[in-house]
Amino acid sequence: MTKDQKDNLFLLIKSLTKSEKRQFKLYVGRLGVNTDSKFLNLFTILDKLKVYDEAQILKFGIVKKSQLANIKAHLYRQILVSLKLNPSHQNIRSQIREQLDFASILYHKGLYKQSLRLLDKSKEIAIQNEEKNLAFEIVELEKIIESQYITRSIQGRADELTMQAKELSAANVIASKLSNLSLQLYGIFLKTGYVKSAEESEWVSSYFNKHLPKYKIEELGFREKLWLFKAYLWYSFLLQDFLNCYKYSLKWVSLFYQFPTMINLNPVFYLKGNNYLLESLFLIRNRDKFKENFEKFELIIQKESFPKDENVNALSFLYLSTNKVNLYFMDGSFDEGLLVIPKIEAQFKEYNSRIDEHHIMSFYYKFACMHFGAGQNEKCIGYLSKIISNKSLSMREDLLCFSRVLNLVAHYEAGQDYHLQSLLKSTYHFLLKMNDLHEVQKEMIKFIKGLQDIYPQDIIKAFKKLHVKLKEFENHPFEGRAFLYLDIISWLESKIGNTPVGQIVRGKYLTQNTKQKK
Repeated sequence: MTKDQKDNLFLLIKSLTKSEKRQFKLYVGRLGVNTDSKFLNLFTILDKLKVYDEAQILKFGIVKKSQLANIKAHLYRQILVSLKLNPSHQNIRSQIREQLDFASILYHKGLYKQSLRLLDKSKEIAIQNEEKNLAFEIVELEKIIESQYITRSIQGRADELTMQAKELSAANVIASKLSNLSLQLYGIFLKTGYVKSAEESEWVSSYFNKHLPKYKIEELGFREKLWLFKAYLWYSFLLQDFLNCYKYSLKWVSLFYQFPTMINLNPVFYLKGNNYLLESLFLIRNRDKFKENFEKFELIIQKESFPKDENVNALSFLYLSTNKVNLYFMDGSFDEGLLVIPKIEAQFKEYNSRIDEHHIMSFYYKFACMHFGAGQNEKCIGYLSKIISNKSLSMREDLLCFSRVLNLVAHYEAGQDYHLQSLLKSTYHFLLKMNDLHEVQKEMIKFIKGLQDIYPQDIIKAFKKLHVKLKEFENHPFEGRAFLYLDIISWLESKIGNTPVGQIVRGKYLTQNTKQKK
């Protein structure tokens, strides 16, 4: 990792728009004393540098090495304060928080009545916008003030505030438990992928039921329902119950259409919900619904009214790109899919600091599969090597495993037999270490290992034999997951029939599509 990536201040400055830089300079220049300050001069230097270079900064002579850390910390804080004042970074949440701060100041000034009036208005807005944590904070401050500012109606107010605090606390507790459960399940999925056995399935079900809080659906608000649907979604993903994934991701997205104001307040959750909806449709292979929802999703996020910031823009790029690629996989149009890869890769640099490594590696795996499907095996190997050589990637063991298996198949297809022996050995050891050696992988490794001893005239027989064997696992509740990562069966059918793999996948799609429409 380079120094410029490590320096938080440098990254923050490089993320600023022209408008934000201009506002910052106006903000620090509001007092004449700041116009030639060390931190402003440091800002100017860092803004001009292409990479973070401490030695280069010190050469300008504006600051001593012993002062640099403190001045950087001060500059970092000043930039954040300036950004906070920028209207583009203000939403309902920040506005309520600001009003709460104002009310607190009024309270400490002894202006109790003014403070209570402001709090009451803010509380109403908070409840309307499902900001129950903030509403609870407001009620707690109201209770403090009311206990000091004695009025004739204190008894009625005490009962009212006590009841409000109780209701908000209960809602926040449920929301917290559901969000914890959702996050834990997501963490399990990132680490291990889908369940691999009946024992794992039982453990996940037990964990889910143990940590799912008791609730009445009619008593839940927007935020509690959102976390509930997320928890069920990740539970369904882990169990490979893709129909339920579709069910709960649809509930998630529909919730936003039920409460349209929440789209602007929670754009990230809206984006994620749509992404999981599309992923679910991809997994159940419903291309028509996938295309319909993708186009609707793309249309909404491209609207002028849809919230825009660096985080939202990065996620929009990530989800649109992922699902654009998935669309080509569904009908086997790999050659067409290759055309979008350079466009996506070109944008990686733009979103480099906002898209995590796990997602980049997931893209590389999809790109590898796309090239494999199009018969471009060497390029497939190129992308896989980026995943395999990545020593810092500790998530998605399943992704790492299937990258290795595909790497073996691609080397065989590319005629790079001289690598096979060492690859077989390293892949086998890797899979054993990962504790992820399934029957499908065992059969694939056994087959490729045995290819060296098969006469050319017997090769088709060998492909047919493996095809029969793997077909046994196609609908297996746990072994079948292998085909979600690598469509080995279609590859075998392409070898047996001497037909491009894309044509095989296309034929399967057309057959399935016909059945779905009947």
